[in-house]
Amino acid sequence: MGAMNDLALIDCEDVAWFRHDPTLPSAARGAAATLARRVGLDPHRASEVALAVTEAATNLHRHTTDGALLLRVLRAGSEAGVEFLTVDTGPGMADVTASLLDGASTAGTLGIGLGAVARLADRFDIHSLPGKGTVLSAQFWPRAPGSILTPASNPAQGTTVASGITRPISGETICGDAWTVRVDPGPHQEVGYGQRGSGREQRSSVSPGPALLVMLCDGLGHGPLAALASEAAVKAFKRSRAHRPEELLGDVHKALRGTRGGAVAIARVEPAARRLLYCGIGNVSGFLIGPDVRSGLLSAPGIVGHQMRSLRTFEVPLPEDSALVMHSDGLSERWSPQNMPGLLQHTPAVMAGQLLREAAVRRDDAGIVVIKGAW
Repeated sequence: MGAMNDLALIDCEDVAWFRHDPTLPSAARGAAATLARRVGLDPHRASEVALAVTEAATNLHRHTTDGALLLRVLRAGSEAGVEFLTVDTGPGMADVTASLLDGASTAGTLGIGLGAVARLADRFDIHSLPGKGTVLSAQFWPRAPGSILTPASNPAQGTTVASGITRPISGETICGDAWTVRVDPGPHQEVGYGQRGSGREQRSSVSPGPALLVMLCDGLGHGPLAALASEAAVKAFKRSRAHRPEELLGDVHKALRGTRGGAVAIARVEPAARRLLYCGIGNVSGFLIGPDVRSGLLSAPGIVGHQMRSLRTFEVPLPEDSALVMHSDGLSERWSPQNMPGLLQHTPAVMAGQLLREAAVRRDDAGIVVIKGAW
């Protein structure tokens, strides 16, 4: 387990999804180059971003049955970078290692190969399931031409422990789901009432050490009005001074009055205490997953911003080598870690992408956030 001070919390700002069609490579390349320059990458680095995106997009278009590319801005402190993710529905790669070797680029691509994409990127991860699909992520941060990014110069140094994805319902460009994560540095003296997994209520204080606070909001319905609700939830979550999930959810509830409201879940991850505090209202699903198991987290009925029962926070231990997954009902709950071998060995971004591929439905907005490696 790494120290909380070493954890890299990177803010993500989704820019656009590019769908699986003949315009995908050119559209994604132009958008990537423009975005890289806009966030301050120098012309040489921007051209490397565009080259890598084009290779990945061409592979996606020519050699998969369906899929999409997500382009977004990353921010770590005063630095900004670009990330892209590709998510496809097959056929998958039988040998990922071989696909990353130089010269393995298939006909019709730029010929630089996925191995070169991995070298151009500062962070690269790929997970493929034969017969199901592949998820690839690549991050690009400022770098002088010809230089190699070192841990000391990396604005996202340490273990990136949190990432998520939102995708709008088919036919919309705006997603009504949103997620956010922040560090609660501690220490605190306050004491509240917790609800253990057994259902027995007992006095439980928050950990005096640093913790991660995580929120997922599914704005009611979809489109711009749902997005307004989720944006209000994110703002309230970030400005709240509360430390416990039920108190944070109470502040979000007040902020969502006058909006459509939504389903919201908030988690507090306490690495030193190896425990999770969780409070949810509505159809947001929470799970702790291991290589072969998953354990559901409880939410209560209601609509945040309109009607809620008394809020209860549930306390559960954090098993070693596990991950926290929270997602909206834009993803079916009919997924299992056993169906995605090796998933927990990958970054939160790639895990979120594989779960999106495995479980997302087209008839609703989809939002998912994954926390891994903090304990």
